[in-house]
Amino acid sequence: MRKSMVLALGAAMIALSAPALQAQQQPQGTYPGSEVAEGDWVSWARDMGGTRFSPLNEINKDNVEKLDEAWRFRLRPTGGAALLGGTVPIVIDGIMYLPVGNAVVALEAHTGRELWRHDVAGGLVRRGVSYWPGEGDIGPRIIFSTGPTLVALSAATGQPDPGFGENGVAAIEGTPYGYPPSIFGNVMLIGANTAEMPRGPSGNSRAYDARTGKKLWEFNSIPQPGEVGHETWLDDGWKERSGTNMWIWYATGDPKTGLIYMTLGSPSPNYYGGDRPGANLFGNSVVALDAQTGAYRWHFQTIHHDLWDWDLPAPPVLFDVTIDGKTIPALAETGKPGLMYILNRETGEPIHGVNEMIVARGDVPGEWYSPTQPIPVKPELLSRMHWTPDDVVTAEDTSADHAAACRALLDSYGGTFFNSGPFTPFFLHEEGMAPRASINMPHNGGSNWGGSASDPHRGIIYLNTTESGSIGWIEKRNPEGDYGRGTDASTQIYDRGSLAGPGAYSSFIAPFTAADGTKTNLPCIRPPWGRLLAVDGNSGEVLWATPLGTTEVLPEGKQETGSNNTFGGPIVTAGGLVFIGATSDRYFRAFDAENGKMLWSKQLDYGALTVPVSYRGKDGKQYVAILASGSNLAGPPPRGPDGRPMNNESLIAFALPE
Repeated sequence: MRKSMVLALGAAMIALSAPALQAQQQPQGTYPGSEVAEGDWVSWARDMGGTRFSPLNEINKDNVEKLDEAWRFRLRPTGGAALLGGTVPIVIDGIMYLPVGNAVVALEAHTGRELWRHDVAGGLVRRGVSYWPGEGDIGPRIIFSTGPTLVALSAATGQPDPGFGENGVAAIEGTPYGYPPSIFGNVMLIGANTAEMPRGPSGNSRAYDARTGKKLWEFNSIPQPGEVGHETWLDDGWKERSGTNMWIWYATGDPKTGLIYMTLGSPSPNYYGGDRPGANLFGNSVVALDAQTGAYRWHFQTIHHDLWDWDLPAPPVLFDVTIDGKTIPALAETGKPGLMYILNRETGEPIHGVNEMIVARGDVPGEWYSPTQPIPVKPELLSRMHWTPDDVVTAEDTSADHAAACRALLDSYGGTFFNSGPFTPFFLHEEGMAPRASINMPHNGGSNWGGSASDPHRGIIYLNTTESGSIGWIEKRNPEGDYGRGTDASTQIYDRGSLAGPGAYSSFIAPFTAADGTKTNLPCIRPPWGRLLAVDGNSGEVLWATPLGTTEVLPEGKQETGSNNTFGGPIVTAGGLVFIGATSDRYFRAFDAENGKMLWSKQLDYGALTVPVSYRGKDGKQYVAILASGSNLAGPPPRGPDGRPMNNESLIAFALPE
């Protein structure tokens, strides 16, 4: 069990050391993800362990350069509801299932031919669908959420399954959840979609029976009196508190132990916690529960009393590590700060050590500042959290005009900034005061909901990070303007602010004009602005890091900057490849898993801002597929000869030629 380290914050430093480690090849056989047939991709992250590891190796380092488009399925051939970014299809026995906005479809996974379509009236199906294999006389089901309900379809026909809920529909009790449930045996876990206001709907996670649709249990994400962690909420700050929810659309779990791992976001509001003093469990925590009962087993809190909106996005990825010849069940959790915590997944104890480091405190009246924050001994920081004037972009990096615009942005704040490294606080700014701003890194980058992949045979984790910064302070909140965070915010005295206006931090970006006159904004920190990394879970060392993404508006010789890749993540295959979209330059890429060398790329019409999948079709071939569905991060959609935006958002499958 995670001990009182996260609760007793008065300690200046707690060091958890690990012996010298030696990476060893993991044996074949049972490993996280081995419960899935090798040619299938049965959930958003492929398997219960969230490994995103495909055992297929037909496509490999020797032939990936020949990879070409095999088929594509247009997502909105006649218009319709917009498809939300981050959608990932699932594939079972050669049949692919996915949502397309206001419908769910089944496709032949080797041709893209539509087999059935279920229209969803009055709502959208977001991010994905879930597969339940059936039991006894109950056939396999495709299950999805509309927000207030869970819906079960026959996997064979796409028709509602009358044995689930009422004619295939089961009501969600309490706070709605608009994403697919995570399925562990016969248990379906859902989170909660809360607004970002101090008092409001509960962020509790709930579980339902995949056979009947009946509710099984509910977990209090904010501990109630008598529960573990309740003592971390001082002055009754826990009462009616909103946020602290599993907002991500999947959880991971260990079939061997029956544990599931949820990641919970920060308590609301995001940037002020004066009315919620204390460490605020289970905010910003990985929480392990018994899947059948919802009973608490352990937790690990990555941020005490979050004041940065660095809530945990993606759940941990599972793998095994070998230390001194002993195999240890492990998981890795990485979030927006770009810190990776490698933990024993049975106990929650750090494997390579975590220090409770003393951090700086701000000066907002009534605020509660945690004296320490948990910093891993290993791995090293995966995103930059320190800033000095030497980090400002130069003319050699981009252009003289862009570098001058970045300096002008800094000068507009008075030219003096505070940065104390990890968990830099923001300070109070009152009307009439000279600007007193902090620069915090990363802003909303690090590792976001795209999450990580792992090679469970070798204990290696692959992830992408975005580098970014923000400039700002904390200021008194206008009670008549709720800054977009709901109507019940009367207790929120302070909020973020900057020269960009109330309720906002200025992103550390400035205008750039290309040689052809194209205007855009580029980061004011020196490249790289995005990276793909490999971390050895056995040793905690970073094996390699390579820029991920290009900036094509820059001149030749300056374009290999890495780019924003906040929305998307990697997969890894037994063919020794890491596939990833995610970047704002619209490329889909394959890298050598051993050294990070890019081996193949394809620029798509739209940004592939999601996670790819790899599977075997009924023709016996290996495919790699990804949705290219557009985003403002990837620039405006391409236009046809008539100048109108092309409606060509597609699911694209790639394979080797015959």
